[in-house]
Amino acid sequence: MSLKDLADTWSSIYSTSPAIKSALAFTHIGALVGGGGAAIASDRTTLRAMKRGPTALDHELEHLHHVHLFVIIGLALVIVSGVLLMLADLDAYLSAPVFWLKMALLVLLMGNGALVMRGGRRTHAGDPSGPRLLRFAAVTSLFLWFGTTLLGAILPNVL
Repeated sequence: MSLKDLADTWSSIYSTSPAIKSALAFTHIGALVGGGGAAIASDRTTLRAMKRGPTALDHELEHLHHVHLFVIIGLALVIVSGVLLMLADLDAYLSAPVFWLKMALLVLLMGNGALVMRGGRRTHAGDPSGPRLLRFAAVTSLFLWFGTTLLGAILPNVL
């Protein structure tokens, strides 16, 4: 079965089921709110802790480690639900420049998540480059989460 055949089959199921449409939209938005919201809150808390000093930052770095799994699960659900949404109207998505821009930001977001964790580990280990990397990655994360969300809001309106 080709990708086009798979997409056509999924599209016929998706387009005739309000329950599937609703569940998929909720999964996509709910995972974005949960995972992305946790990431945004953690980024902001990390940046504030950096201003308060080493003790506050150490406490936040421990919290950051625990939040990361929640963010990864949310991001995984966003990706799976996003693929299913894309397959429901494959040709329209593949031909939309906004879709490709959103995918580029998603790739950057995932790579930046690794930078956040690396910056946290370096900072915790006392590496002098750690706080600078952590600050850069946290600020970048904020822009990428909001940018990806903005493009996600635009995308259905340009298909």
